[in-house]
Amino acid sequence: MIDRRMVLQGGLATGIAALAPLPGWAKGHPDDAKIDAFVKANGFAGTILRAKAGKPVYARNFGLANIAAKTPVTTDTVYGIASISKFLTTVTVLKLVEAGKLALDAPIATLLPGYRADTGAKVQLAHLLSNTSGIPNDFMPALKLEPDLVSRDLGTAESVRRFASGDLAFEPGSKFDYVPTNWYIVIAIVEAATGKPFQQAMRTITLDPLGLAHTSAVEAPGIAASYRTVEPPVLWYNPRVPVMAASGGYYSTAPDLLRAGHAVFDKGFVSPASLKALRTVRVVEQDYSLGGRVRTMTIAGKPVEAAWETGRTDGFRSLLAHRYDTQESIVLLNNTGISQKAIDLFADSLFGAEARA
Repeated sequence: MIDRRMVLQGGLATGIAALAPLPGWAKGHPDDAKIDAFVKANGFAGTILRAKAGKPVYARNFGLANIAAKTPVTTDTVYGIASISKFLTTVTVLKLVEAGKLALDAPIATLLPGYRADTGAKVQLAHLLSNTSGIPNDFMPALKLEPDLVSRDLGTAESVRRFASGDLAFEPGSKFDYVPTNWYIVIAIVEAATGKPFQQAMRTITLDPLGLAHTSAVEAPGIAASYRTVEPPVLWYNPRVPVMAASGGYYSTAPDLLRAGHAVFDKGFVSPASLKALRTVRVVEQDYSLGGRVRTMTIAGKPVEAAWETGRTDGFRSLLAHRYDTQESIVLLNNTGISQKAIDLFADSLFGAEARA
Protein backbone atom coordinates (compact mmCIF):
# COMPACT_ATOMS: atom_id res chain seq x y z
CA MET A 1 0.00 0.00 0.00
CA ILE A 2 1.26 3.49 -0.89
CA ASP A 3 1.47 5.98 1.95
CA ARG A 4 -0.51 9.11 1.08
CA ARG A 5 1.93 11.11 3.22
CA MET A 6 5.04 11.28 1.08
CA VAL A 7 7.77 13.49 -0.27
CA LEU A 8 7.21 13.81 -3.99
CA GLN A 9 10.23 13.62 -6.23
CA GLY A 10 8.60 14.82 -9.43
CA GLY A 11 7.07 18.15 -10.42
CA LEU A 12 3.66 19.34 -9.34
CA ALA A 13 1.94 17.70 -12.29
CA THR A 14 3.11 14.37 -10.90
CA GLY A 15 2.19 15.51 -7.42
CA ILE A 16 -1.46 16.07 -8.32
CA ALA A 17 -1.90 12.45 -9.29
CA ALA A 18 0.27 11.09 -6.52
CA LEU A 19 -1.64 13.02 -3.85
CA ALA A 20 -5.00 11.54 -4.79
CA PRO A 21 -6.67 10.05 -1.71
CA LEU A 22 -5.63 6.51 -0.93
CA PRO A 23 -7.08 4.18 1.68
CA GLY A 24 -5.26 3.40 4.88
CA TRP A 25 -3.80 6.74 5.93
CA ALA A 26 -0.52 5.92 7.70
CA LYS A 27 0.20 8.01 10.78
CA GLY A 28 3.66 9.01 11.86
CA HIS A 29 4.46 12.49 10.56
CA PRO A 30 5.39 15.01 13.28
CA ASP A 31 2.46 17.23 12.31
CA ASP A 32 -0.15 14.47 12.54
CA ALA A 33 -1.10 15.00 16.19
CA LYS A 34 -1.31 18.76 15.74
CA ILE A 35 -3.46 18.38 12.64
CA ASP A 36 -5.71 15.77 14.27
CA ALA A 37 -6.32 18.14 17.19
CA PHE A 38 -7.14 21.04 14.87
CA VAL A 39 -9.54 18.94 12.78
CA LYS A 40 -11.36 17.64 15.86
CA ALA A 41 -11.60 21.03 17.57
CA ASN A 42 -12.94 22.83 14.50
CA GLY A 43 -14.93 20.19 12.67
CA PHE A 44 -12.60 20.75 9.73
CA ALA A 45 -13.47 19.23 6.37
CA GLY A 46 -11.19 19.90 3.44
CA THR A 47 -7.56 19.71 2.36
CA ILE A 48 -4.33 20.53 4.17
CA LEU A 49 -1.27 20.70 1.91
CA ARG A 50 2.32 21.58 2.77
CA ALA A 51 5.12 22.12 0.29
CA LYS A 52 8.73 23.16 -0.07
CA ALA A 53 9.92 25.03 -3.18
CA GLY A 54 6.70 24.19 -4.95
CA LYS A 55 6.84 20.44 -4.29
CA PRO A 56 4.17 18.92 -2.04
CA VAL A 57 5.67 17.17 0.97
CA TYR A 58 2.54 16.47 3.01
CA ALA A 59 -1.17 16.28 2.24
CA ARG A 60 -4.23 15.11 4.11
CA ASN A 61 -7.90 15.26 3.19
CA PHE A 62 -10.79 15.23 5.64
CA GLY A 63 -14.54 14.83 5.44
CA LEU A 64 -16.90 15.04 2.52
CA ALA A 65 -16.96 17.37 -0.45
CA ASN A 66 -20.66 16.62 -0.75
CA ILE A 67 -22.52 15.16 2.21
CA ALA A 68 -25.67 14.15 0.33
CA ALA A 69 -23.70 12.31 -2.34
CA LYS A 70 -21.16 11.01 0.21
CA THR A 71 -18.35 12.28 -2.01
CA PRO A 72 -15.04 12.29 -0.11
CA VAL A 73 -12.68 15.23 -0.22
CA THR A 74 -9.64 14.64 -2.42
CA THR A 75 -6.60 16.80 -3.02
CA ASP A 76 -8.13 17.79 -6.36
CA THR A 77 -11.46 18.91 -4.88
CA VAL A 78 -12.40 22.39 -6.10
CA TYR A 79 -13.35 25.07 -3.56
CA GLY A 80 -14.44 28.68 -3.71
CA ILE A 81 -11.32 30.70 -2.91
CA ALA A 82 -13.08 34.02 -2.32
CA SER A 83 -10.59 36.86 -1.82
CA ILE A 84 -7.62 34.85 -3.07
CA SER A 85 -9.22 35.87 -6.37
CA LYS A 86 -7.87 39.36 -5.59
CA PHE A 87 -4.33 37.98 -5.51
CA LEU A 88 -4.71 36.32 -8.92
CA THR A 89 -6.35 39.46 -10.31
CA THR A 90 -3.50 41.60 -8.99
CA VAL A 91 -0.94 39.34 -10.65
CA THR A 92 -2.82 39.85 -13.92
CA VAL A 93 -2.77 43.62 -13.45
CA LEU A 94 0.96 43.56 -12.68
CA LYS A 95 1.63 41.61 -15.87
CA LEU A 96 -0.20 44.35 -17.76
CA VAL A 97 1.92 46.94 -15.95
CA GLU A 98 5.04 45.06 -17.05
CA ALA A 99 3.73 45.11 -20.62
CA GLY A 100 3.34 48.89 -20.46
CA LYS A 101 -0.45 48.76 -20.76
CA LEU A 102 -1.18 49.98 -17.22
CA ALA A 103 0.56 51.90 -14.43
CA LEU A 104 -0.07 51.49 -10.71
CA ASP A 105 0.13 55.23 -10.08
CA ALA A 106 -2.09 56.19 -13.02
CA PRO A 107 -5.40 57.92 -12.21
CA ILE A 108 -8.23 55.62 -13.16
CA ALA A 109 -9.77 58.34 -15.32
CA THR A 110 -6.83 57.90 -17.69
CA LEU A 111 -7.18 54.11 -17.69
CA LEU A 112 -10.94 53.87 -18.01
CA PRO A 113 -12.44 56.10 -20.70
CA GLY A 114 -15.81 57.46 -19.64
CA TYR A 115 -15.28 57.24 -15.89
CA ARG A 116 -16.19 60.45 -14.10
CA ALA A 117 -13.31 62.89 -14.35
CA ASP A 118 -13.35 64.48 -10.88
CA THR A 119 -13.03 61.42 -8.65
CA GLY A 120 -11.30 59.46 -11.40
CA ALA A 121 -8.44 61.98 -11.32
CA LYS A 122 -7.87 61.31 -7.61
CA VAL A 123 -8.07 57.52 -7.47
CA GLN A 124 -5.06 55.56 -8.69
CA LEU A 125 -5.02 51.94 -9.80
CA ALA A 126 -2.95 51.04 -6.72
CA HIS A 127 -5.68 52.49 -4.49
CA LEU A 128 -8.14 50.01 -5.96
CA LEU A 129 -5.77 47.05 -5.52
CA SER A 130 -5.07 48.00 -1.88
CA ASN A 131 -8.73 48.76 -1.01
CA THR A 132 -7.87 52.36 -0.12
CA SER A 133 -9.65 54.18 -2.96
CA GLY A 134 -12.64 55.71 -1.22
CA ILE A 135 -14.86 54.30 -3.98
CA PRO A 136 -18.31 53.78 -2.41
CA ASN A 137 -20.10 50.45 -2.31
CA ASP A 138 -23.42 51.40 -3.82
CA PHE A 139 -24.21 47.78 -4.63
CA MET A 140 -25.45 46.91 -1.14
CA PRO A 141 -28.12 49.66 -0.93
CA ALA A 142 -29.25 48.73 -4.44
CA LEU A 143 -29.43 45.05 -3.47
CA LYS A 144 -31.89 45.83 -0.68
CA LEU A 145 -34.21 47.37 -3.24
CA GLU A 146 -33.53 44.78 -5.95
CA PRO A 147 -32.70 41.39 -4.36
CA ASP A 148 -32.26 39.73 -7.76
CA LEU A 149 -29.23 41.95 -8.56
CA VAL A 150 -26.96 39.28 -7.11
CA SER A 151 -27.97 36.92 -9.92
CA ARG A 152 -28.62 39.44 -12.71
CA ASP A 153 -25.64 40.23 -14.94
CA LEU A 154 -25.73 43.92 -15.82
CA GLY A 155 -22.35 43.83 -17.52
CA THR A 156 -19.16 45.55 -16.45
CA ALA A 157 -19.85 49.08 -17.70
CA GLU A 158 -23.34 49.31 -16.23
CA SER A 159 -22.19 47.79 -12.91
CA VAL A 160 -19.40 50.37 -12.62
CA ARG A 161 -21.79 53.19 -13.53
CA ARG A 162 -24.46 52.17 -11.03
CA PHE A 163 -22.44 50.87 -8.10
CA ALA A 164 -18.88 52.26 -8.28
CA SER A 165 -19.18 55.83 -9.55
CA GLY A 166 -20.58 57.69 -6.58
CA ASP A 167 -18.87 60.42 -4.59
CA LEU A 168 -15.78 59.25 -2.72
CA ALA A 169 -16.32 58.06 0.85
CA PHE A 170 -12.88 59.37 1.87
CA GLU A 171 -9.70 60.76 0.38
CA PRO A 172 -7.90 58.05 -1.62
CA GLY A 173 -5.10 56.45 0.37
CA SER A 174 -6.33 57.68 3.75
CA LYS A 175 -8.37 54.66 4.86
CA PHE A 176 -8.85 50.93 4.25
CA ASP A 177 -12.28 49.86 3.05
CA TYR A 178 -12.69 46.27 1.89
CA VAL A 179 -15.45 46.84 -0.66
CA PRO A 180 -15.99 44.79 -3.84
CA THR A 181 -16.69 47.85 -5.97
CA ASN A 182 -12.96 48.61 -6.06
CA TRP A 183 -12.66 45.43 -8.06
CA TYR A 184 -15.58 46.17 -10.37
CA ILE A 185 -13.44 49.05 -11.64
CA VAL A 186 -10.35 46.83 -11.83
CA ILE A 187 -12.29 44.47 -14.10
CA ALA A 188 -13.30 47.40 -16.30
CA ILE A 189 -9.70 48.62 -16.49
CA VAL A 190 -8.38 45.18 -17.45
CA GLU A 191 -11.04 44.86 -20.13
CA ALA A 192 -10.19 48.32 -21.50
CA ALA A 193 -6.46 47.52 -21.55
CA THR A 194 -6.79 44.14 -23.22
CA GLY A 195 -9.92 44.45 -25.33
CA LYS A 196 -11.07 41.12 -23.87
CA PRO A 197 -13.65 40.06 -21.27
CA PHE A 198 -12.01 39.97 -17.86
CA GLN A 199 -12.14 36.21 -17.34
CA GLN A 200 -10.64 35.61 -20.78
CA ALA A 201 -7.85 38.09 -20.05
CA MET A 202 -7.16 36.45 -16.69
CA ARG A 203 -7.03 33.04 -18.38
CA THR A 204 -4.66 34.23 -21.11
CA ILE A 205 -2.34 36.36 -18.97
CA THR A 206 -2.16 34.40 -15.73
CA LEU A 207 -4.08 31.16 -15.34
CA ASP A 208 -2.93 29.32 -18.47
CA PRO A 209 0.73 30.43 -18.25
CA LEU A 210 0.78 29.22 -14.64
CA GLY A 211 -0.89 25.94 -15.58
CA LEU A 212 -3.91 26.54 -13.33
CA ALA A 213 -6.22 24.24 -15.24
CA HIS A 214 -8.63 23.80 -12.31
CA THR A 215 -8.96 27.50 -11.49
CA SER A 216 -11.95 29.32 -12.94
CA ALA A 217 -14.75 31.74 -12.12
CA VAL A 218 -17.18 29.31 -13.72
CA GLU A 219 -18.71 26.60 -11.57
CA ALA A 220 -17.68 23.25 -12.98
CA PRO A 221 -18.18 19.62 -11.96
CA GLY A 222 -16.21 18.65 -8.88
CA ILE A 223 -16.80 21.79 -6.83
CA ALA A 224 -17.31 21.03 -3.17
CA ALA A 225 -20.67 21.86 -1.66
CA SER A 226 -20.62 24.82 0.72
CA TYR A 227 -22.15 24.24 4.15
CA ARG A 228 -23.54 26.55 6.81
CA THR A 229 -23.81 23.59 9.19
CA VAL A 230 -22.84 19.93 8.90
CA GLU A 231 -25.17 18.44 11.55
CA PRO A 232 -27.71 18.75 10.10
CA PRO A 233 -26.19 19.53 6.68
CA VAL A 234 -27.42 22.94 5.55
CA LEU A 235 -26.12 24.24 2.24
CA TRP A 236 -24.80 27.80 2.07
CA TYR A 237 -24.77 29.37 -1.36
CA ASN A 238 -25.04 32.86 -2.81
CA PRO A 239 -25.14 33.40 -6.58
CA ARG A 240 -22.52 35.65 -8.16
CA VAL A 241 -22.45 37.67 -11.35
CA PRO A 242 -19.29 38.10 -13.50
CA VAL A 243 -18.44 41.55 -12.15
CA MET A 244 -17.81 39.88 -8.77
CA ALA A 245 -15.14 37.56 -10.16
CA ALA A 246 -12.06 39.69 -9.46
CA SER A 247 -12.89 40.34 -5.81
CA GLY A 248 -14.02 36.85 -4.86
CA GLY A 249 -15.58 34.77 -7.59
CA TYR A 250 -12.90 32.21 -8.44
CA TYR A 251 -12.69 28.50 -7.60
CA SER A 252 -9.50 26.47 -7.34
CA THR A 253 -7.70 23.46 -5.90
CA ALA A 254 -4.87 23.10 -3.42
CA PRO A 255 -2.31 22.06 -6.08
CA ASP A 256 -3.28 25.00 -8.30
CA LEU A 257 -2.87 27.51 -5.46
CA LEU A 258 0.46 25.97 -4.53
CA ARG A 259 1.66 26.28 -8.11
CA ALA A 260 0.55 29.92 -8.28
CA GLY A 261 2.27 30.93 -5.06
CA HIS A 262 5.55 29.24 -5.96
CA ALA A 263 5.63 30.67 -9.48
CA VAL A 264 4.85 34.21 -8.38
CA PHE A 265 6.98 34.45 -5.25
CA ASP A 266 9.88 32.13 -6.10
CA LYS A 267 10.16 31.50 -9.82
CA GLY A 268 10.04 34.91 -11.45
CA PHE A 269 6.59 34.77 -13.02
CA VAL A 270 6.39 38.48 -12.26
CA SER A 271 9.23 40.99 -12.53
CA PRO A 272 11.32 42.09 -9.52
CA ALA A 273 9.42 45.40 -9.50
CA SER A 274 6.08 43.57 -9.46
CA LEU A 275 7.29 41.23 -6.73
CA LYS A 276 8.36 44.23 -4.65
CA ALA A 277 4.90 45.72 -5.11
CA LEU A 278 3.29 42.49 -3.90
CA ARG A 279 5.58 42.38 -0.85
CA THR A 280 5.24 46.04 0.16
CA VAL A 281 2.68 46.65 2.90
CA ARG A 282 0.56 49.71 2.16
CA VAL A 283 -1.93 49.49 5.04
CA VAL A 284 0.08 48.63 8.13
CA GLU A 285 -2.84 48.00 10.49
CA GLN A 286 -4.24 45.46 8.00
CA ASP A 287 -0.91 43.96 6.84
CA TYR A 288 -2.32 44.71 3.39
CA SER A 289 -0.29 45.05 0.23
CA LEU A 290 -1.80 44.78 -3.25
CA GLY A 291 -4.48 42.13 -3.56
CA GLY A 292 -3.50 40.38 -0.31
CA ARG A 293 -1.61 40.50 2.93
CA VAL A 294 2.03 40.22 4.03
CA ARG A 295 2.35 38.89 7.56
CA THR A 296 5.39 39.06 9.77
CA MET A 297 5.69 36.05 12.08
CA THR A 298 8.19 35.50 14.85
CA ILE A 299 9.95 32.17 14.36
CA ALA A 300 12.89 31.13 16.54
CA GLY A 301 12.98 34.68 17.85
CA LYS A 302 13.36 36.28 14.43
CA PRO A 303 10.89 38.15 12.19
CA VAL A 304 9.83 36.14 9.14
CA GLU A 305 7.69 37.55 6.33
CA ALA A 306 5.13 35.51 4.44
CA ALA A 307 2.54 36.14 1.79
CA TRP A 308 -0.81 35.54 3.46
CA GLU A 309 -3.63 35.14 0.94
CA THR A 310 -6.98 34.33 2.53
CA GLY A 311 -10.58 34.05 1.45
CA ARG A 312 -14.01 33.40 2.90
CA THR A 313 -17.32 33.21 1.12
CA ASP A 314 -20.39 31.23 2.13
CA GLY A 315 -19.05 28.05 3.75
CA PHE A 316 -15.71 28.18 1.94
CA ARG A 317 -12.53 29.17 3.80
CA SER A 318 -9.14 29.32 2.10
CA LEU A 319 -5.53 30.10 2.86
CA LEU A 320 -2.37 30.27 0.76
CA ALA A 321 0.55 31.12 3.05
CA HIS A 322 4.08 31.28 1.65
CA ARG A 323 7.32 32.03 3.48
CA TYR A 324 9.62 34.16 1.35
CA ASP A 325 12.82 32.94 3.03
CA THR A 326 12.40 29.16 2.93
CA GLN A 327 9.87 28.82 0.08
CA GLU A 328 7.62 26.81 2.38
CA SER A 329 3.91 26.89 1.57
CA ILE A 330 0.74 25.94 3.38
CA VAL A 331 -2.60 25.61 1.58
CA LEU A 332 -5.79 24.99 3.53
CA LEU A 333 -9.18 24.70 1.85
CA ASN A 334 -12.41 24.14 3.77
CA ASN A 335 -16.11 23.91 2.93
CA THR A 336 -17.75 23.91 6.37
CA GLY A 337 -17.43 27.56 7.34
CA ILE A 338 -14.99 27.26 10.21
CA SER A 339 -13.33 30.31 11.74
CA GLN A 340 -10.83 32.04 9.45
CA LYS A 341 -8.91 33.10 12.55
CA ALA A 342 -8.61 29.46 13.60
CA ILE A 343 -7.15 28.64 10.18
CA ASP A 344 -4.64 31.50 10.43
CA LEU A 345 -3.50 30.49 13.91
CA PHE A 346 -3.20 26.88 12.85
CA ALA A 347 -1.01 27.85 9.90
CA ASP A 348 1.12 29.88 12.32
CA SER A 349 1.65 26.76 14.40
CA LEU A 350 2.56 24.65 11.37
CA PHE A 351 5.22 27.22 10.46
CA GLY A 352 6.47 27.12 14.04
CA ALA A 353 5.58 30.75 14.72
CA GLU A 354 5.26 32.16 18.19
CA ALA A 355 1.74 32.97 19.38
CA ARG A 356 0.37 36.26 18.12
CA ALA A 357 0.11 39.12 20.62
